[in-house]
Amino acid sequence: MRKPNPALLQDPRGVPVPAHHPEPVLDVVVPVFDEEADLEPSVRRLHAHLRATFPYPFRITVVDNASTDRTPRIAARLAAELPEVEWLRLTEKGRGRALRAAWSRSPAPVLAYMDVDLSTGLAALLPLVAPLISGHSDIAIGTRLAPGARVVRGPRREFVSRCYNALLRSTLAVGFSDAQCGFKAVRREVAERLLPLVEDSAWFFDTELLVIAERAGLRIHEVPVDWVDDPDSRVDVLATALADLRGIARLGRALTRGTLRPAELHPGGGAPPPGLVGQVWRFAAVGAVSTLGHLLLYAALRPATGAQAANALALLVCAIANTAANRRLTFGLRGRGGALRHQARGLAVFLLGLALTSGSLAALHHTAPGAAPGTELAVIVAAGLTATLLRFLLLRSWVFAARPARRTTGGAAS
Repeated sequence: MRKPNPALLQDPRGVPVPAHHPEPVLDVVVPVFDEEADLEPSVRRLHAHLRATFPYPFRITVVDNASTDRTPRIAARLAAELPEVEWLRLTEKGRGRALRAAWSRSPAPVLAYMDVDLSTGLAALLPLVAPLISGHSDIAIGTRLAPGARVVRGPRREFVSRCYNALLRSTLAVGFSDAQCGFKAVRREVAERLLPLVEDSAWFFDTELLVIAERAGLRIHEVPVDWVDDPDSRVDVLATALADLRGIARLGRALTRGTLRPAELHPGGGAPPPGLVGQVWRFAAVGAVSTLGHLLLYAALRPATGAQAANALALLVCAIANTAANRRLTFGLRGRGGALRHQARGLAVFLLGLALTSGSLAALHHTAPGAAPGTELAVIVAAGLTATLLRFLLLRSWVFAARPARRTTGGAAS
């Protein structure tokens, strides 16, 4: 992982694009590889849509990734016929490589890309780039997994997509909902800061860019889209999934080891949450204190309230304290923002722990009605260890996960 240049990591939050911008305001990149059948109708359709609906000058950049069919000739002809269309020829494949090359050379204030099959409804394009033009967001992504999205695709792709995004939330604690939708945009000054930090040149490029951006505290805007699966897609789902898993592991190691330092990415210099290893150690320390407190409270309350009530009360008190401690110490969250939401979700996790420990006690009393208090404590500890693992996973992936980016509402036409 490249070490970030602190000089490039100042707050990139921009100002609105001037209303009368002489040069293209938007550059839509269309990466292609052997797309002789789809390229011309798709580019002409996109070009007509932008001319009819987009209120600023625009450009469409077709990036050919080492095609071996008629794709380069078609791209060259389109660029000659349509004044807003350009094309770029690369000698190597890779969607990330195409985006890096096109975005790095473009002077447009807003950079976008979309898949050549136009699976995403074009009506979502203006809602995607509008908050970037106005300066209210830094990155915008289309999402197929948000309320308001309408998606037509096979069950296998639906399952793989949801599993992948759930894996991202549980391993890298991301807040955005859909990493791989081929419909994204970014402000140029933001791209200039992020592109040197992104290593992947293929399909994981999108995910890596978004994870780094979120860790940098940038504003990610989500737009629900209409999306229709391309039945002729030649993407190797298995190979792509394996490459993405390797990318998640590499990025996770970089964040954990400090090769990529989130603190240096924060525009305001604020401290981001610690990496996975740091979170585990802090969670373990908080958990050890909470467990000790739970046992002491249980032992103190049991003579007066009985085993079940003592366990419930002790667990409730420690759960509230545990959530507050983990919020501040383990996940680096400060201030009152979201505190009530975090406590409410923490209490939901508490109910899971209560069910596990109380269920274990009930099972013990059913099988051994005269069990000694020491045996009860041992059972509670065993059940608590199981609940602890689930608690950490839920705290990381749900309770304290970054809140999803603000989303627009309303459907987009296919």
